[in-house]
Amino acid sequence: MLVEITERAMAYCDKKDVLIVGGVGCNERLQDMMRTMCSERGGNLFATDDRYCIDNGAMIAYTGLLAFAHGLSTPMEESTFTQRFRTDEVLAVWRDRESSNMNNVIEEAC
Repeated sequence: MLVEITERAMAYCDKKDVLIVGGVGCNERLQDMMRTMCSERGGNLFATDDRYCIDNGAMIAYTGLLAFAHGLSTPMEESTFTQRFRTDEVLAVWRDRESSNMNNVIEEAC
């Protein structure tokens, strides 16, 4: 299912390469299936080292950095979590600003 959805997204976005990360990125069978699909589309699979696949902490931190750099913050006492939060429900305000340069966003936040 993940390979099929990824292939559809690649076709829709006109992309050839895939980066697989997170806990699911440790699955060697999934990596093989993605690699085959990418190869058939003329692309490549990039799988991170297992040391970086166990947790999405770096991606979560980077997303927080982007949100902070664009003026979003939540006071600690109002912070919560939703384990099954859908990624397509995230308010990604930094995506609305096509003219923004990612390097500038990172520099401003730091």
